[in-house]
Amino acid sequence: MSGKKSQTPPLRYNSISEVFKNAGFPPPQHPLIALLNGVDKPVKGIPPPKAHVLNYYKISFRPDTGGMLKYGQTKFDFKEGGLFFAAPQQVLSPANPTDIQLEKKVISPQVILLIDPAFLINYPLAAKIRQYHFFSYDTNEALHLSAKEKDMILTLFRSIEDELESRIDEMSHDVIIAQIELLLNYAQRFYKRHFLTRKPIHHSLTEKIDLLLEEYFHQQKALDNGVPTVHYLAEKLNMSAGYLSDLLRTLVGQNTQQVLHQKLIDMGKLKLSTTNLSISEISYELGFEHPQSFSRLFKTKTKMSPQEFRSKNN
Repeated sequence: MSGKKSQTPPLRYNSISEVFKNAGFPPPQHPLIALLNGVDKPVKGIPPPKAHVLNYYKISFRPDTGGMLKYGQTKFDFKEGGLFFAAPQQVLSPANPTDIQLEKKVISPQVILLIDPAFLINYPLAAKIRQYHFFSYDTNEALHLSAKEKDMILTLFRSIEDELESRIDEMSHDVIIAQIELLLNYAQRFYKRHFLTRKPIHHSLTEKIDLLLEEYFHQQKALDNGVPTVHYLAEKLNMSAGYLSDLLRTLVGQNTQQVLHQKLIDMGKLKLSTTNLSISEISYELGFEHPQSFSRLFKTKTKMSPQEFRSKNN
């Protein structure tokens, strides 16, 4: 016996029809896209009893999520509800799996839009959808909405629902694609508002990043673990990597990787101008496996080599 605990693999739903069948819903109107509107009318079904893997995009709106979720350690202030996004191959888990009973019951009021990637084929949105970073955010980084924003989003969901429930014709696909893209563009706009209105909450974020990096180098973690990464900072700050980068773009005009590079350059400049360490020694202290990598980054950012900088500043 190996002594390792066996882990039950997550459920995998390969089609929207399979999801509906297992939940006890009527078959979807379209095999590649479906919308459940539990805000306007009760929806009865069986939620997945354990962790499950998506094979489709999922966009859901849940009302009254204010105060129930957190961004890092900060509670959200709006109370009008939130939008959640998930992409194919992500694993979702029920909040309280022990509370789920395998019998039909009214699911909490929410709107759920499921989109098979095949539905987007031959449309520019098939490639563009990867540019919406919020599909990679964590659940606790949901887009919380103001009352006006909530009304706009629900209007779009209802428009998609009406189109799906109407008689399908040669224009239906084009119309629904346009509605989905409009929904995503509004979400993009509202997230930018979300970041801007949270500037006072996150004003100390750059200070926290500076402290984390100073601690990283002071404890010589770079010698063992290499250059600090985006995922290292995101984990320390209790954020997803995508959310942290988008937040920093709003606060300081740079993503996390750019902030990390600037910190490495600043520390390199300090060591070059105040110590007698060789460029190789400085490179290793900063976590670079090869001195050439540090020199290349330094020259890209400063337009001069480390040796040229040292000569100029000594």
